[in-house]
Amino acid sequence: MNSLAGTTQGTIVCRDVTKTYSSGALEVQALRGVSFSIGRGEYVAIMGPSGSGKSTLMNLLGCLDRPTSGTYLLDGIDVGTLDDNALAAIRLKKLGFVFQGFNLLARTSALKNVALPLFYAGVPGAKRLAEAERRLTEVGLGERAEHKPNELSGGQQQRVAIARALVNDPSVLLADEPTGNLDSQTSEEIMTLFARVNAGGRTIIMVTHDLEVARHAKRIIRMKDGEIVADERGSGV
Repeated sequence: MNSLAGTTQGTIVCRDVTKTYSSGALEVQALRGVSFSIGRGEYVAIMGPSGSGKSTLMNLLGCLDRPTSGTYLLDGIDVGTLDDNALAAIRLKKLGFVFQGFNLLARTSALKNVALPLFYAGVPGAKRLAEAERRLTEVGLGERAEHKPNELSGGQQQRVAIARALVNDPSVLLADEPTGNLDSQTSEEIMTLFARVNAGGRTIIMVTHDLEVARHAKRIIRMKDGEIVADERGSGV
């Protein structure tokens, strides 16, 4: 089996999901009745202009927020019914996050950056460092385990971030503009790594403004004004 494979479900169902933000008397409807489903092992890109609702949707999918109305099921769990502690637990257990800015701890080695989610999960020290080393090796950075972020290139930092996102063996990998700070060649390398992760059966959902990046996904959901306006097949290359 592909060593980057996922072992859990990774299924998502959204039914008539809305999200409204209030600022005094002003209400902003960021999502307007969004419905879709994502099966285990799908690779989906979400695109849309600024203000389209894609970032709000990503926050909901990442259990960083709850819908105002409608239903979001993650592996059959109704996220809208969970309290803050349960949301934190499901993020730790089922979700991995990759960000545009890498979000690595600057004074901490690559190895300990990758191990951090296991620390929060209560995994003993030796075991979490061994698992972190295995994940770093999988993304081609085993020999850079003791390097700090400022000793790594942008692409290497993003590989560390991907290893960290995978260290808990999440069912879903969420990526927010993962190539936004990278040059085109490095972006292609990161997309190749994402394809390997997806080939192992892990679900990937990626927000991007870059059509060339989105085309690496097998499905592209396009948003505008808080609604899905297109749901089409990507080339998956």
